[in-house]
Amino acid sequence: METSAQFVHGFRGLVDNNITRAPKLVDDQINHSGTEEDSISDCESGISGPNNEKSQLFGNGLVKLDEGDRLHEIIKRVFVSGLGSTGHHTSVVAIYRNSCSNFTGQARLQSFHIFAEAMKNKCGGNANLKYAWYGGSKDEIEKIVSHGFGHCWDDEDKGLYGRGIYLCPEDSPNDCVESAIVDKDGFKHVMLCRVVMGNMELVHPGSEQCHPSSEEFDSGVDNLISPKKYIVWSTHMNTHILPVYIISFRAPCSTKGVQRIHAPVRRPTSPWMPFPTLISALSKFLPAHDMRLISKYHREHRERKISRHALIRRVRETAGDKLLTAIIKSYRDKGLKSSTEF
Repeated sequence: METSAQFVHGFRGLVDNNITRAPKLVDDQINHSGTEEDSISDCESGISGPNNEKSQLFGNGLVKLDEGDRLHEIIKRVFVSGLGSTGHHTSVVAIYRNSCSNFTGQARLQSFHIFAEAMKNKCGGNANLKYAWYGGSKDEIEKIVSHGFGHCWDDEDKGLYGRGIYLCPEDSPNDCVESAIVDKDGFKHVMLCRVVMGNMELVHPGSEQCHPSSEEFDSGVDNLISPKKYIVWSTHMNTHILPVYIISFRAPCSTKGVQRIHAPVRRPTSPWMPFPTLISALSKFLPAHDMRLISKYHREHRERKISRHALIRRVRETAGDKLLTAIIKSYRDKGLKSSTEF
């Protein structure tokens, strides 16, 4: 039976080896090696394949892939298999290819190739090209395809790993799915991007970075061995990331008319406390920038932009389990002493 690793390897090879059957328009002066890691596929050529049907959900020169197309099936399988058990309840509605057909699209495409080649020369022949997922709202994705990334950060908006674009590896799209926002039709949307990673450095939670820490590095990861986050700094976001495909889907948490999946309702047996009370207690121990992050995550959860699971995970990453356990245990003990039921 085909293993997950074998399938992902096959996915890279198929996408990078003319699967769309379209000739390149990229400047012939850029000489690619043709290897799996350093080639840029024809899916990034800016030329549409046999199916020229325009997207009903998106404009901006996106071309809908036919469901019978082998590439459609490959991308769908990679996406769904990466979701684990949730994938069984996720329905891919459509997949669109960024045709890069207008003047600015072609310019961005060629810029990406140029930077990939430059990184290849810098890094000894391997630009460390990756496929990665990015989740957002339909409106945000449309703007990125049309105009590129355009984030304007302040201290409150800065992410856990500094100022940059956070993407998920091709085999781990879960976090990006959680970041995707349901549109008025009940769909979520994620982008599959080609990313120039170059030399990656470890970035710790709470980082203030907005660029590589030295000339040696080009991008960041949350874990050097098994990353769940790729960090492309704000200085590199429109040269090192190329949106290639957009996947529109229905997930259990956002499907209209489909029964949602809930765990059995039960009273927690481990120490716990109301979130506003937890935030108040954490403010006595954590620096202001960490508290702004936690408050931002809590606000996003209340606005249903992120799940409770994502909220808890991000708070744990920011505050650390040791401090959280101590605070929650203290709260529980006080509650027991006063005979208060929570």
